[in-house]
Amino acid sequence: MARRGLIVGKFYPPHRGHKHLIDAARAEVDELFVICCGREGEVPAGELRARWLREIHTDVRVLYLDDTYDAQDSRVWAETSVRLLGRAPDVVFTSEDYGDEFARCLGCRHVQVDKERAAVPVSGTRVRRDPLGCWEFLEPPVRGFYAARVCVVGAESTGKTTLAEDLAEHFQTCWVPEYGREYSERKLAAEGGYDFRSEEFAHIAARQCELEDEAARRAERILICDTDAFTTGVWHQRYMGARSPEVEEIAARHRRPDLYLLTDIDTPFEQDGTRDGEHVREWMHQIFVEELRAQGRPYRPVKGTRGERLRQAVGYIEALLKGFRRG
Repeated sequence: MARRGLIVGKFYPPHRGHKHLIDAARAEVDELFVICCGREGEVPAGELRARWLREIHTDVRVLYLDDTYDAQDSRVWAETSVRLLGRAPDVVFTSEDYGDEFARCLGCRHVQVDKERAAVPVSGTRVRRDPLGCWEFLEPPVRGFYAARVCVVGAESTGKTTLAEDLAEHFQTCWVPEYGREYSERKLAAEGGYDFRSEEFAHIAARQCELEDEAARRAERILICDTDAFTTGVWHQRYMGARSPEVEEIAARHRRPDLYLLTDIDTPFEQDGTRDGEHVREWMHQIFVEELRAQGRPYRPVKGTRGERLRQAVGYIEALLKGFRRG
């Protein structure tokens, strides 16, 4: 068994063809190095792709390289690899013809794995062009990046959760409950009211982002969200009388949904023992409209009966998914 192996690639993005290559190489060596190369402006970024590879392959040494070299210059790549590894590897694994010359420059053996892509018929170009169509070839962290995200927003008691559940069932995927509601219910039970502090909204926004990112890894091409960090900012305005810079920053850093569905206030207000916003429903609805427009967040209104809302929402989402790309 060779002691040290090497794979060099862009992994743009990592897919199960890459996994097949890395797994095959790892089975042949004591220690495997993977150099992930990236250039400025690539989406997903090279550093992120390297983190994904470390998560997917926990027993592999993944290094990241800012790619400024000529892809055809095997000598330069060999010299760079030796510099990163400290010495030449015993064997190089590729799925390409360049491996012979690359290995010669390194003074080691070349093993070619599935050059014809027969074992896993996919490519990075194909994934970037049609990520949802390549879903079966993606690992959970990569799915989390590419999943289309749809967020349901609206004033209190306007059917957001019902619509989120219905959409998740229709598209056979998962949905993210509203963490703010869970938090508020605990607060009401413990304190007997909603005497909020600004920092509580920042916590709610951050936790909502975490739950969304976790669920995106389990989604079936599309993730349905019952509110998001942007929505938390509107609720901060409702209870605190002003926007929160901290909440706004959390929302700005997090990935934006690809589509918002704004539920209309044409539904009866249902008091479930925790709600206190009937008197501000119209005001909140208008705030949502104004903020969605001001921030350039794509949205579509849904109204009518439960069935009518579902049909409208499904139509909007299906239009979104046609030719969907990320980046």
